[in-house]
Amino acid sequence: MTAKLTVSLLDYGAGNVRSVRNAITSCGYTITDITHPSQINDADVIIFPGVGSYHSAMDVLKKEGYDAALREYLKEDRPYLGICLGMQTLFESSEETNESGHTGDPLPGLGVIPGKVIKFDETKRSVPHIGWNGAIAHQKSPAMKYIGNGSSGNEEEVYFVHSYYAPITEENSKWVLTRTTYEGQEYISSVQRGNVCATQFHPEKSGTTGLNFLKGFLEAVENGTLSQTTPLPTNPDQCTQLVKRVVVALDVRSNDAGDLVVTKGDQYDVREKDDSNAEEGGATTGRGGVRNLGKPVQLAARYYTEGADEIAFLNITSFRQGVIEDMPMLQVLEEASKCVFVPLTVGGGIRSYTDPESKKVYSALEVASRYFRAGADKISIGSDAVIAAEEYYKLGMKKTGETSIETISQVYGVQAVVISIDPKRVYVSSPDDVDKKHTVVSLEDGQKGPNGEQYCWYQCTVKGGREAKDICAVTVAKAAEALGAGEIMLNCIDMDGQCNGFDHALMNAVSGAVTIPVIASSGAGCEKHFVDVFEETGVQAALAAGMFHRKEVEIGSVKKVMEESGIRARIIG
Repeated sequence: MTAKLTVSLLDYGAGNVRSVRNAITSCGYTITDITHPSQINDADVIIFPGVGSYHSAMDVLKKEGYDAALREYLKEDRPYLGICLGMQTLFESSEETNESGHTGDPLPGLGVIPGKVIKFDETKRSVPHIGWNGAIAHQKSPAMKYIGNGSSGNEEEVYFVHSYYAPITEENSKWVLTRTTYEGQEYISSVQRGNVCATQFHPEKSGTTGLNFLKGFLEAVENGTLSQTTPLPTNPDQCTQLVKRVVVALDVRSNDAGDLVVTKGDQYDVREKDDSNAEEGGATTGRGGVRNLGKPVQLAARYYTEGADEIAFLNITSFRQGVIEDMPMLQVLEEASKCVFVPLTVGGGIRSYTDPESKKVYSALEVASRYFRAGADKISIGSDAVIAAEEYYKLGMKKTGETSIETISQVYGVQAVVISIDPKRVYVSSPDDVDKKHTVVSLEDGQKGPNGEQYCWYQCTVKGGREAKDICAVTVAKAAEALGAGEIMLNCIDMDGQCNGFDHALMNAVSGAVTIPVIASSGAGCEKHFVDVFEETGVQAALAAGMFHRKEVEIGSVKKVMEESGIRARIIG
């Protein structure tokens, strides 16, 4: 039997490349790492999974001498697959820059494809473009053999996460493999000419569809048919649509016996009311053991097969220790990324800290880098974001360039930074009773306070809801966006575990104040709650935990009800 192709992987050290490795090996191929420009000429096929900011990627390519070797390789029309930035760097230039507060001249790229990469207009749509969208085929390609019956790529959604895009022009139109529409803006979602192929979407995060794309691409390289593309007729009026995401959260912590388990709180209390449901053999504290709803990796794998669009691991006790030493959580990510091919977010402990024994100081960027290398696609910052927001306003809305949000987004891109906000309601009788710096919302009759209060503001908390701060959720969200966050995960302590639906007043207040996407969290108890929050607020995704863990509601049934209500969802199977 002939040995399978060996894939040469160009990993320049930014972002989650582990998932790309796992996706390639799951298709049955072996990998060799490119560690020197001289290896490029010897490669049979190169996969370049560009992750992070365009400026960081091109800077590394130039410093290490890869850019010249890549240009020569591509000029010879040799097999290549670029992913995300690996596609954008093929163009002549990009507007993107990682210099805080500065937009300079377009940054030069590899110059293989005519045109420049530009930013989505955030006055017309949420930016970044995050989530599952379709792709309309312009060419029939062997790489698409296992997708859409091999003739088109618009029957199955793939995963995108980007703020910049490549417009279709007359000069680059023959390169277009697929196009995608994001809220009225049409752009190139994949390219191919000869043996050079690249995608704006992430195949390694696009579930079975993405794996099938990788399989088709690599098989075509092996049998020498990759360049055998033919143009397809296209309808210029045809558009794709970003679907609403269903996200599953796994609150992870050690139980009293020291085992890492998935738990779920009731207004952030994760312990049973008494010892009757404590795990056998596990110590308790007298008021009940930690609620155990399963093992993290097994549950994540289950949700992936059931159709979760994203999975979030939230390490809810990490503020007590440093992530660098938190090997069990890192191992969870490493193992999950072997079998879960949708985006993975991890939260908890993303901050600078000093090791108590060695006294070594770890920056938030170093902590985030460790999580990315373990398999995370996005990191979620909680308490540290509130502190950063307070400092931002204290300095007169000026950036320091030193906050965890800024340092991480500058290297990995804004799309890699999620801010998790944990507010609680503070009821008031009148907006005049509240400091003008807080955003006050009016409540519906069923949501009024214990004494009939018609208004409230949302006070942010830190340390897992244990400490309240004199700053509201809207204020923190606006600061986070200004500092470089790409998404908001919006919780509500009052709704947590109540199964009465999401807090629509909070969701509208925050989503209306920022241009980045918002994920609704806390309160889901049935399928209709997802329909309601998508119909009545501006959020792009909704998250649930307990109802899925306890198998009270299935992910598939949520999406079925969404589709029946006219809300686009990603349906698998």
